[in-house]
Amino acid sequence: MQTAKDLLKSKTKEVWSISPKKTVFDALKLMAEKEVGALIVMDENAPVGKEKVLGIVTERDYARKIILKGKASSKALVSEIMTPADKMYSVKPETPVEDCMVLMTGKRIRHVPVFDGAKFTGLISIGDVVKSTISSKDMLIEHLSNYISGTY
Repeated sequence: MQTAKDLLKSKTKEVWSISPKKTVFDALKLMAEKEVGALIVMDENAPVGKEKVLGIVTERDYARKIILKGKASSKALVSEIMTPADKMYSVKPETPVEDCMVLMTGKRIRHVPVFDGAKFTGLISIGDVVKSTISSKDMLIEHLSNYISGTY
């Protein structure tokens, strides 16, 4: 059974983050440049290696809290639209992929941070979860086909 930790191993190690003091436009620019749909909001004053997750900002936050409210992304700060850490849904490294899927679909979220205790270890997306689920189902189908055809 695959876990959140397994998903993180298959991804690039880089997780993109932004300061809560940056503008929403800066966040959108970074998301577009890195081709991601979410950024972790980090405390830029924390010492290196002791970074603290303050929240998450997503494309959906932008659509719902800036565009639909007629605000300007060049003036609004990330801190105004981010989901704060105490309201974020998260998983542990040992959380099964199936449980990640249940959480993400049940709460209608597309990105979930992974925490090992208080330590942030990465970010997984619904795309990562779906790809993993399809891959494991394809492998099961192949094994069953081989068994039925007597290839084993």
